[in-house]
This record gives sequence, structure tokens and C-alpha cells, in this order.
Amino acid sequence: MHIIITDAWLARSRAMHLSGFKLIGVGLLASMLLMLASIATYHWFFLEGVRQGWPGFASVARLVHQSDADSKDAYMRANLDAMARKLGEMQARMVQIDSLGERVAGLAGLNPAEFKNAPGSGGSLVASRDISMQELMQALESVEVSSGSRVDWLTVVESRLFDQKIQQTLIPTEKPVDGVQVGSAFGFRIDPITGRSALHTGLDFPADVGTPILAAAGGVVVVQEYHPAYGNMIEVDHGNDLITRYAHASATFVKKGDIVKRGQKIASVGSTGRSTGPHLHFEVWVAGVPQDPQRFLAAGEKIAAAKSSTLGPRKP
Repeated sequence: MHIIITDAWLARSRAMHLSGFKLIGVGLLASMLLMLASIATYHWFFLEGVRQGWPGFASVARLVHQSDADSKDAYMRANLDAMARKLGEMQARMVQIDSLGERVAGLAGLNPAEFKNAPGSGGSLVASRDISMQELMQALESVEVSSGSRVDWLTVVESRLFDQKIQQTLIPTEKPVDGVQVGSAFGFRIDPITGRSALHTGLDFPADVGTPILAAAGGVVVVQEYHPAYGNMIEVDHGNDLITRYAHASATFVKKGDIVKRGQKIASVGSTGRSTGPHLHFEVWVAGVPQDPQRFLAAGEKIAAAKSSTLGPRKP
């Protein structure tokens, strides 16, 4: 495209040549300038109309602002409803935790009523009317307080169950010689050496020399020595004035001060001391008085049977 510009004063003409790309560039520039001018004019005209109070402009401005406010309210309402539904789910979970905690507390021998801070309640948090932000914050605070009290409650239950488990491991219910039947029971009998009636203060488990002797319960070794009557002897203190004694061993594998676990190998069957043949002489003493060990071992068999019936038969 050729453009000729004529200057009447200077009596001269000037020719300009515009290619296709130049025309496109000029067109785009002109369009952008026109658009910016239109936007500036609209804003100036609209703001000036609102400021000067021209008829119709104030109502348009109110409609624009109302639309923005309605959008924000709708957004806030949707978020509040979502949070309220989530809070309702949390409250339902708290009810389930209460129910489970009551059952566990019963197993621990505790009274669940002692740990209840509020009566039971239920239902959804979201009602027919919309919940407010203040109500939502109050409900969240209530859940926080109640969850803290339940944590304390379950901590007490856990501590009690742990104590019970420890006490169970300290009661001599484990058979000291596995797979061996009792040869001589607790009580009066004819002494095998003197032939006279005498009190037998324990149980005899006849077995081959070297058969493992197991700790009937966990505890601390308080005696490991050779005794003229008991031969190689071990005594284990289980606390609460409860002691077990293992006599006539051929060899001992623990020493005084050692901590032993239930079922741990502590010695081997022998015939040392006052004995007519290889066997383990096993005694249980409570507060310095010999007890019939068979009562403790029978209790252990009942516990094992109860666990087996609860768990069911093992799959092959």
C-alpha cells in the first residue's frame, strides 16, 4: 500500500509504503489503544455517575456489590456446612470410643461410671436450620475437651491392664519341667530315705539328667547355691512375698541377682543333695509358708485352656 502525504505550505509530497505485516501491526496497536480508551472511559463514566448521584447509577452499583456479597456468603455457608458434617462424624466416633472404652475398662476391673464426665448423647450436628460460626466453634471446643478426658481415661485403663499383665507373668503357673507328670505330690508321705511319714513341701518331677528346668514365672534370682538337702538349688523372688525353689539340679545357668523370664531355662535336672534319683523338686513359698504348687500350675492350665477356646483351633 502506498500513502502520499502532500504539504501545502512546503509545496512538497512524501510517499510511504506499508507492507502487509506493517498494516497488521498498525491495526493491532490501534485496536489495543481503542480498547484501553473504552475501558478507561467506562470506569470514569461509571464511577463519576455513582459519585455525582446520576439517576440509575447508584442502583447498578448496589446490584454489583450485592452480587459479590451473595457469592461470599454462599462460599462461607458451603464451607460451614462441610465443617459441620465433618464435626458430626467426629462426634459419632467419640460415641464409639466411649462404648469401646467401657468394655475395656470392665476387662481391667475398673468402673466405667467413674470416668464418665457427661451423659450419653447422639444425633447429627447438622439440623434443619443453618449452623452459625459461633455454634461451630463451641462444638469444636466441646469435642476437644471431651477427647482430652477420654485420653486420660484410656491411659488409666492401659496402665491397669499393663499392671495385670505384669502380675500374671510373676505368678508361677508355668510348668517347670515340660512334658513330665508329677511323681510325688505336696503333703504328708512316706519319706523314701527314712521310711517314716514326713511332710513333702513341694512337687517332684522325675526326668532324665540334663532335662531343662524352666522358671515357673518371671522374677529375680535371690539364691543360687549348694544345699546339703536340696543339692544345687535356685530360688526366684517374684514379689509380693512369693518365692519358687528348684532343687537337686545337675547344673545351674543363672546366678544371684539375675532377672529371669517365664519359661527361661535356669538349670538342668539332676540328683544332687538328698535324693534317690534324678528329678526336680519344685516348691512355692508365700510369706514364708510352703504352698501346694499344684494349685498354681492348675490355674495356669485353666488360663491356657481359656485362651485356646477364645482364639479357636489353629489352622494347619
